[in-house]
Amino acid sequence: MVSSGTALLSYLLTAGGKAPAVKHKFVIDYSRPATDGVFDGADFEKFLHDRVKVEGKSGQLGENVKIVRDGNTKITVTSNVPFSKRYLKYLTKKFLKKNTLRDWIRVVASSKDTYELRFYNIARDGEDDDEE
Repeated sequence: MVSSGTALLSYLLTAGGKAPAVKHKFVIDYSRPATDGVFDGADFEKFLHDRVKVEGKSGQLGENVKIVRDGNTKITVTSNVPFSKRYLKYLTKKFLKKNTLRDWIRVVASSKDTYELRFYNIARDGEDDDEE
């Protein structure tokens, strides 16, 4: 026996109709580095607009992908086409490397659809001292 949801989807696909639009919403929270003044949200938003590829073309988001900056703490990426959260992490790390911030800031998944930029824990107990 086929469930009604599966039957509806197979009907839409075989009848020439379109499948329901896939909606992805991801958030990148950069509030910690922004409060210290080492991270520029507007520059990061422009970087994402220029680098995100949709259907093999970068910089042409169209109506499928929307990138919105919420204040000075978050960027929200909404997509109607299949879109990978991992791809956003890749682009974020690429931006950090470009701005020489990769040594101090890391990208951590704080929930299923959210990434957070955090500083590395640098507090060490003198482990790096040369011992003679």
